[in-house]
Amino acid sequence: MHSQITKVLWVLFIFLIFTISPSFCMTTSSYKNFTLYGDAHLKNTSISLTQELTCFPVYSSSFSSSVGRAFYHYPIRFLDFSTNTIASFSCKFSFTIAPASPYCSFGDGLVFLITSNTDSVSLSDGYMGLPESDSDDSFLAVEFDTNFDKSLGDLNGNHVSVDLNSVLSVASVDSLAKGIDLKGGRKLTAWIEYNDPEKTIRVWVGYSEFLKPLSPLLVCRIDISKSFKEFMHVGFSASNGRGSAVHSIDEWRFWTSGFMASTMLVDTFTEELDECLICFPGDFSSTATDNGGTDSLRRRNKVLGLALGLGGSVLIVMFVIGFLCLRKRKGVVAKQCRESNKVSRVQANRVPKRMSLTEVRSATKGFNRKKIIGEGASAVVYEGVLPSCGTVAIKRFNQVKRTSTMYNRFTTEFATMVGCFRHKNLVQLLGWCCERNELVLVYEYMPNGSLDRILHSRTRATKLLPWERRLNIVLGIASALVYLHEECDKQIIHRDLKTYNVMLDAEFNAKLGDFGLAEVYEHSGKARDATLPAGTMGYLAPEYVYTGIPSVKTDVYSFGVVALEVATGKKPVNDDRTVLADWVWDLWEKGLLMAGGDPALVGRFNRVEMERMFLVGLSCVHPNYEKRPTMKEATRMLKGEAQIPKLPAKKPSVRIKAISDNSEDIIQFSDKSDGTPWSTPRTHLSRN
Repeated sequence: MHSQITKVLWVLFIFLIFTISPSFCMTTSSYKNFTLYGDAHLKNTSISLTQELTCFPVYSSSFSSSVGRAFYHYPIRFLDFSTNTIASFSCKFSFTIAPASPYCSFGDGLVFLITSNTDSVSLSDGYMGLPESDSDDSFLAVEFDTNFDKSLGDLNGNHVSVDLNSVLSVASVDSLAKGIDLKGGRKLTAWIEYNDPEKTIRVWVGYSEFLKPLSPLLVCRIDISKSFKEFMHVGFSASNGRGSAVHSIDEWRFWTSGFMASTMLVDTFTEELDECLICFPGDFSSTATDNGGTDSLRRRNKVLGLALGLGGSVLIVMFVIGFLCLRKRKGVVAKQCRESNKVSRVQANRVPKRMSLTEVRSATKGFNRKKIIGEGASAVVYEGVLPSCGTVAIKRFNQVKRTSTMYNRFTTEFATMVGCFRHKNLVQLLGWCCERNELVLVYEYMPNGSLDRILHSRTRATKLLPWERRLNIVLGIASALVYLHEECDKQIIHRDLKTYNVMLDAEFNAKLGDFGLAEVYEHSGKARDATLPAGTMGYLAPEYVYTGIPSVKTDVYSFGVVALEVATGKKPVNDDRTVLADWVWDLWEKGLLMAGGDPALVGRFNRVEMERMFLVGLSCVHPNYEKRPTMKEATRMLKGEAQIPKLPAKKPSVRIKAISDNSEDIIQFSDKSDGTPWSTPRTHLSRN
């Protein structure tokens, strides 16, 4: 009897809390740059949106939902009244929906939310804390729904949906059928992109934190221009309804682009809205509550203890190795010690690690311009020194152009390098930094810089690039491409192969780098989508320029240009706008091929090997991609292990199908027929 009275009093107490004091659910806490509402709280390095609830054996109709929300503290400008344009946006975040108990039903799920009013919230079951449908507030939500509610038009209890100003979804997809289990308890990563010119939102979801799936999980045509207000709030919301689950956000990045920035924000918000970058997690300790501060302190003490322990172990090991090396003065023992240390360093560098902005700034003396060793359109490369790695090359992505495109180049290069790169002819990634508004990749240092820098300096080329080294460099590049095209788990197309992106180590071995434009594909042979051609003038295959569809054969074309460039010492497009490939085809037609050898070699080369490189180069730049060899075939030809196919007497015309759903027209053109033979449509091209 006593236990029954206690149970009744307990249920009545909960009822009174949630009915008499509804504002209790919406108490807020402010962390650095984030405001947390309701049940949302900081847990270690994550934002937990909901509390783990006790599952009651008896439910009443008055049982209230556990709702938590987290919003970026400052409003983001989405609408430009002067031009009547809406900003496009991109975001990436990692999240986990973990069941509280096997005896509890799942919660409602979580949503990525852009709303005009952070105070507008519904406590109804299944709403996940979204605004009431009859409110005047504008919102866009991407649902990760784990509760089936037929009245809301849900597909099932495991789906992804897009909502606009209503909990009734505009579009929905069964995520489980696509191989994504929202209830599995595993960490998931979502990428959401809205393209305003296309009026389209795309959602990708995957289990890898770094590799975005090739195909979106959901694509939806939607126009937010008539719904959004000038300033909107961006964040997340989740609720448990009658279930119990922990909904947590582990990492979050967000950008907008599309119009000039406004200065109408709070003074502390210093980033340009047009290129807004939100980074989470960050340092929350300065604004955390007592509990959060205690957790942070414990965490730091734990990390410090581990660091000291590991540091002490490393020092002891180094001392022992050093002692043995000093004690054993015989050459064999000393050599073994050096080799052992070298192997240890290589093994340690095989796994890229996350680095702090403090480490990166210190390594480059605060990004000192005197430390710059390379500069391109998308990034600046600094020479730096890290205690754990020695001398390194630090690639800092453009700070002026912090757009979603720049972020995509960073993530593409990072994901590709982490994905499957363990090849001697690929520059090795040692670490990365994504903190505040900085995007940085840390690579092994290449003492001899880029092939382009040496090759096109007559004095340096004569001294540093004899024929034997040139042949070894070209074979190294070929080996890297064979690996990318055929030996990786996924097929990788570089799309920007050029001598500027070929680095030379201390022994002048070639290492291919800069994968910011790379495309990753399954080895399935499926048709690829057309895109804007990207790359550098003079290296682009003609069919890629006119169709926008990359393939391994477009990389082969670029390789052919590089081979001809190494053999002749000429740039792919000379100052007088002469195209290198055309120039070599002319030499071939006139029977003067060997006259094209680089004068810097002063005739000191193996004529058979030089002729072979010319012929392989021409085979690779054949206008008809079907006539080009694969990289494996080109490698065997360069080594003299395979016969080079017979070339036409003169450069043939190019025949390419027009890009049209119904057209079967054939476009014929020749590079010579245009006043600017290297010109292309407006693309992501550079002269470097």
